[in-house]
Amino acid sequence: MTDPTPRRAPAGAAVLREDVTEAIRAAVFEELAAVGYARMSIEGIARRAGVGKTAVYRRWKSKLSLVLDLVGAFAAQGLPAPASGSLYGDVRALLEVASHALRHPVASQVIPDLLVEAARHPEIAETVKAVLLDGQQGVMTQIVREAVARGELPEGTDPGKALDLAVGPLYWRLVVVRTPLPKGYLDELARSAVAALRA
Repeated sequence: MTDPTPRRAPAGAAVLREDVTEAIRAAVFEELAAVGYARMSIEGIARRAGVGKTAVYRRWKSKLSLVLDLVGAFAAQGLPAPASGSLYGDVRALLEVASHALRHPVASQVIPDLLVEAARHPEIAETVKAVLLDGQQGVMTQIVREAVARGELPEGTDPGKALDLAVGPLYWRLVVVRTPLPKGYLDELARSAVAALRA
């Protein structure tokens, strides 16, 4: 005789509800704003999200993996495909996106804490580098490649140096020193970066 009682799916096969995942992500931002990364806990995140700790652990194995996932998703958003037709235009577009990103709560509150943790733990440093640098490095590599093809930059121009020249001062001002950008700052920074790359 067939048992009419429906069988429950194994716990490992459960479908993760997107509304719960989004509630947890929102709770991470709130918890980071309230206590910072070092004091943040899975318990605090779960409490803010209105879920049990198991709901968090089903999705992420630790608070570090949770925050890195969040930062990675954030970092991947809005990176421009260089399409202005000029080196200056492409660098200026990248700076515009980067300036908005660096004023976001993820950058102003999460990234400095992650960099502190990365200084203590090499394995975290590698992950942070991959999450924060690789996307922008890829964009700058494309910008440099197209500028070389147009004859605006010499062969062998280093995309890493280009990224340092363009975004480094912006990061220093917005994340480290935390001072507002003067009017015309992004225009001047783009011009300076382009001039330095051509020198």
